[in-house]
Amino acid sequence: MTRLERWECRTQLPLMVLSVLFAVAYAAPILHPEGSVALLHAAWWTEWVVWAALTCDYLVRFYLAEQRWRFVRSQPLSLLAVVLPLAGPLRLLRLVSTAVLAGQRVRMAAQVRLTTYVVGAVIGLLVFGSLAVLDIERSSPTANIKTLDDALWWSFTTMTTVGYGDHTPTTGLGRLLAVGLMLSGIALLGVVTANIAAWFISRADAEERMDHVNHLAIRELTEEVRELRRQVAELSATVPDGLVGTPSGTGEWTGAGPR
Repeated sequence: MTRLERWECRTQLPLMVLSVLFAVAYAAPILHPEGSVALLHAAWWTEWVVWAALTCDYLVRFYLAEQRWRFVRSQPLSLLAVVLPLAGPLRLLRLVSTAVLAGQRVRMAAQVRLTTYVVGAVIGLLVFGSLAVLDIERSSPTANIKTLDDALWWSFTTMTTVGYGDHTPTTGLGRLLAVGLMLSGIALLGVVTANIAAWFISRADAEERMDHVNHLAIRELTEEVRELRRQVAELSATVPDGLVGTPSGTGEWTGAGPR
């Protein structure tokens, strides 16, 4: 195990905890806009502490990587989680990148990881997309998304591309967020469909490979039987006609016919 792998194993759980703290700090001011100044300051400081921790983690992993520029190219979400500013609507993007970054560090089987990603992405985009649009639209005089219930309903209909139109964003940032949720919903649906199709294809390929293996085994057995028959025929041709029977324990032939 390399130094980078040891570092990632040791920091996996703390990173997950930091991601949860960031999510709480992101949601608290939106759910309680009239909260105390201490709550708002605590959320603000938590976001910055998490950002500093992620930055330090990225720099350490960059230092420990054997091929550093390859590490940078292979970890775009890690870099995104570090460079996105903690201001305005980009906080949602940074929250999503932080959650994905934490998911990358969890060591799971490939199929379990894909399922976890899809389920986590759906729940995360639904909840935090609702919080983001509520934060953006609530202050607009023409907005019709003013409660968390309205925001959740709007996010669900937008991600599923149903779009009833009973609740719609009226600000530019809200509409930009809607575009992101629509594209995300289509992408997640494509991932689920592709995963199901891949499962059926893998099952069909496995059955086809099994049939091919069975066919080869039957052909090999057939060739062996033919070879045994040929050897028996050759052996029968070399035995004199009068020697019919089986050899006895004394080395002599017993049975009918002359010895």
